[in-house]
Amino acid sequence: MPQETAVYTHGHHESVLRSHTWRTAANSAAYLLDELQPGMRILDIGCGPGTITADLAALVPEGHVTGVDLAADVVGKARELAAERGLGNTDFTVADVHALDFPDDSFDVVHAHQVLQHVGDPVQALREMRRVCRPGGTVAARDSDYGTFTWFPETPLLDEWLDLYRRVARANGGEPDAGRQLLSWARAAGFDEVTVTASAWCFAGPQDRTWWSGLWADRTTASVYAELAVDGGHTTADRLKAIAKGWRAWGSHEDACFLVPHAEVLCRA
Repeated sequence: MPQETAVYTHGHHESVLRSHTWRTAANSAAYLLDELQPGMRILDIGCGPGTITADLAALVPEGHVTGVDLAADVVGKARELAAERGLGNTDFTVADVHALDFPDDSFDVVHAHQVLQHVGDPVQALREMRRVCRPGGTVAARDSDYGTFTWFPETPLLDEWLDLYRRVARANGGEPDAGRQLLSWARAAGFDEVTVTASAWCFAGPQDRTWWSGLWADRTTASVYAELAVDGGHTTADRLKAIAKGWRAWGSHEDACFLVPHAEVLCRA
């Protein structure tokens, strides 16, 4: 089976986990929730620090949720969170979505949030998700689409940030405009019945815009992404500092608003 070849652009710097731990089933997997039943077995791909995983586990109290991620350190954080919440129906392990170590037909639902944009072969990833999902079960994926991000007020430094991020992500083997391609990837993976929807995160108001701009300013100068951007010859440390300053300036504007569109697919196995 193929193995992961892409580099995870964001890494797991505190500024990245600040964003990941904000995610819930309500704000990041609402399109899936009507599919859930109390006794289901769920596989959560790319679980990160486990906030979505834990929410899913609470929604299937008679079932079980397995969270997997390629990074062992973040899997440890997910285990700690589940223990803090007293969830006895979870387990976590390190795994590569391109070659999952589970038997065929193991789960009722296989879910991945903002994973396919970062993997080397999203079609193979979806094939594996389909393989471990029981016949009649649901494979669910949600991914943002950087090419459709929009914000106000307009600022050239954020334009520079977006162009730079897309170049760095593609150089690392990912596809930042994944959202618009989910249907195509699902069909290539062999799914005939696919429901496509869309939703968006919106960051506006003093608290949200300060939080969003701050985490991206920090990520731009201090994360693995910053290292990859410079080491890959895509930009310089001075330009990253300027972009980070632009993020903070944007976040201080009282009319600032940032939209993050996502596409979502529910695929019948």
